[in-house]
Formats: sequence, C-alpha cells, structure tokens
Amino acid sequence: MVLRCAALRCAGPGPGPGRCGIGFDPGRAVGYIGSYVWVIRQKLGSRLLLVPGAQVMVLNERGECLFQRRRDTGAWEFPAGACEEGSTFAGTAIEELKEETGLSVQPEDLIPFGSLSDPAVHIVRYPNGDLTHCFAMCFATHRWTGEVRPEEEEVVEAAFFPRDRPPQPLHPPTRVVLDMYREFVATGRFQAR
Repeated sequence: MVLRCAALRCAGPGPGPGRCGIGFDPGRAVGYIGSYVWVIRQKLGSRLLLVPGAQVMVLNERGECLFQRRRDTGAWEFPAGACEEGSTFAGTAIEELKEETGLSVQPEDLIPFGSLSDPAVHIVRYPNGDLTHCFAMCFATHRWTGEVRPEEEEVVEAAFFPRDRPPQPLHPPTRVVLDMYREFVATGRFQAR
C-alpha cells in the first residue's frame, strides 16, 4: 500500500502533476531504510530537511534516566526518532522507545514536558552528511513494561544514569532536554525552545 504524502501534496510515486515521484510504503519501513525520512532523502540528498519527531525520557524509581549510546556517533541520548506518515508525536514516542530499547509505554503514561526546535542546538549533521533540523516533542515517563534490550543496528548500549551525571559524550540536544525537564519540574510549565 502506498500512502498519499499529504505534506508534499503528492498522489504517490511516478512523474506527473501533483506527484513527488517518491511514494511511501510503510510495509518497507524497517529502521531507517525504507522510512519516510529515508524515502525523502532519496530525492533530496543531504540538504537540510525539517523533521518532526519525539523523544522519551524514561525515569526509574530513583529518578535516573535511560540513556542510549548511538552506534553511528558514539554519543549518548534519549530514545528518539522521526515521525512516520500518519503518526502522532505520542505514537512516535511509543514506537521509537519500543524499537530502540524494547520497552513498552502506554499513551496515558507519557508526560509531554517540552518541545525542542531551536536551530542553534537541534540541527543535526549525521556521519553520512545528512543535515536535519529536528522539531521534537519531549516526553517523560515513570511507567513502562519490559526489559531494556538495545536495538543492535542503531544502539550500542543503554543504561540508567543520574540526571545530574549523564554519560559522556552527551548528544548536545540531550543536554538541552535535561535542562528543559528540570525547569518543567520546578515550574510545572511546558518548555519550548
């Protein structure tokens, strides 16, 4: 099944008026290869791409956060990823958490505490040269099920660390999200940066 790309006003694959020539087949999406962003990259190359997504700060009973170390850069970050067509921020958070860590969370257990889109900290250049301006909805959760099992293609390892002593090297946007969460806890106000 090929979905219509509403954001691109596209009628699916192939040339012609109103068609982007890309098309998106969710049945092909496995990790990055076949994902919506991957499909767009096939046409756009490494140019700057605006990408909505979500990340999840998983907190255990001691208030420690689950961090994962990326295979491509070696940096530590929170489980996160780009939205797929037809998804929501919460749906993306649930899917990325499951995919990258093996943990399951219910939508009602996700606490939206902030949104990070500041280009000063959330434009990411990947090792392959792709440039992405990320617009991330940030969630926290204190409830989940399952055992941490890092996804081997993207994640080297995952572990809980104190919020005030995160592992290094830390992905720069993750430092900002930690600060946003601290402010959210102190004020109760949703953080936007």
